[in-house]
Amino acid sequence: MRIDVVLEVDATDSLIAIDFLVDNIELSKSRLKDMMNKGAVWHVDAKEHRQRLRRAMTDLKIGDRLEVFYDEDMLSLRPPLPRLVQDLTHYSVWDKGPGLLIEGTDWGDHASLIRLVELYFKPRRDVFVVQRLDSAASGLVIVAHSRKAAALLTEVFDTPNAVTQQFRVEVAGDAPEEGVIETPLDGKPALTQFRKQRYEAHPNRSILDVWPKTRNKHQIRRHLDSVGHPVMGDPRYGKNNESHENLKLKAVEMRFDCPITKETQVFSLL
Repeated sequence: MRIDVVLEVDATDSLIAIDFLVDNIELSKSRLKDMMNKGAVWHVDAKEHRQRLRRAMTDLKIGDRLEVFYDEDMLSLRPPLPRLVQDLTHYSVWDKGPGLLIEGTDWGDHASLIRLVELYFKPRRDVFVVQRLDSAASGLVIVAHSRKAAALLTEVFDTPNAVTQQFRVEVAGDAPEEGVIETPLDGKPALTQFRKQRYEAHPNRSILDVWPKTRNKHQIRRHLDSVGHPVMGDPRYGKNNESHENLKLKAVEMRFDCPITKETQVFSLL
């Protein structure tokens, strides 16, 4: 079952959020509260300020809008909990599990790194996105805890060659011992360097260390597929790379000059 509806509050409606929803949506009160807690209900006020509505007893005003996004499959997701690698106060570093989104969507945010980090810290901290990592991938991700830290770190990640990232990747077939792939992607330069750690004859897979030297969408996945060694478990790129496990691509090391501490930071899962 999937519901996507916009409701406007008028003079005949209850002005308590949960009562208003019960009167207008054919779902139980407990299910509606669960939706609110998981970030699937949005409140839009007269100034068009839009935010997730989590408190069931929130007072509404005439003219407010509630946007309701109900998807049973989304709300039933039980995301893998991220592991805190290091807390540097202004930002923190996490080991994200496969299948965990970085941010939520209109349909909820309980299965996102940002929301889980918000709930982890007590007292609660602000959390801002600094970098992206495919939801199916896993490994190191940085989140900032102030707008200033987010701006400074984002600038670093947007600067070519300012951040060195290493990935551990499992691919189909017996890959070369090392190589550099320079095939442009989406009309942009793209360069990926790799070195083979080992080859496993059964089930015919190679374990690679990979260093993307540019940042393009799905760069590692697309580049390795282009040379005949798609990432195992990749649902989008490659053939004969099916896996009962998740996408076998993990961010295992990160190095950059921190704009806040003025020190070289190295984070590693190796």
